[in-house]
Amino acid sequence: MSPILDLLAVTPPPVEGDGGVAGEIFRAFKIDWPYFISQCISFLIVAALLKKFAFGPIQGMLEQRKNRISEGEEKLKRIERQLAESEATTAAAIAKANEEAQRLITEAKESAAALSEAKAQEAISTAQGILAKAEAAAKAERAQIAAELKQEFGRLVTATTAQVTGKVLTADDQSRINQEALAKVEG
Repeated sequence: MSPILDLLAVTPPPVEGDGGVAGEIFRAFKIDWPYFISQCISFLIVAALLKKFAFGPIQGMLEQRKNRISEGEEKLKRIERQLAESEATTAAAIAKANEEAQRLITEAKESAAALSEAKAQEAISTAQGILAKAEAAAKAERAQIAAELKQEFGRLVTATTAQVTGKVLTADDQSRINQEALAKVEG
């Protein structure tokens, strides 16, 4: 044993009547000084060992966890800020894209209206051209039919005149009769 423990072990037991109130308490609880001091020393040694080898590492580990948690919270706040900024940027980009799409739709409508108007004008001018050609063709056909009718009418008048008069008409006679008949029909 150590010298302190040897010294405590040989200390004489307390005599009854000394120590006053403290002595009475020690006697009431049957505290023996050598055992009490050795238990105090053992407690201090165990407390020192626990502090050095158990509580120190546990406190260090708890401090690390606390630091990691605070870092995690900071990262979370930073991520939330970035998310909010990203959402704002995305909302702005969507709004800009919507404005651009609306502008393109408006331009497309205007372009379609202009193109429709141009096609309508083109169709109208084409239709007018077709009508003009049809009128010209109709006039030409009428003129041709009129010429054919005149010829046929002249031939019929000449043939009728030849039958009525009973003689053969000369080319001059036929021409003169045709002109007279046509003048009466047109007039």
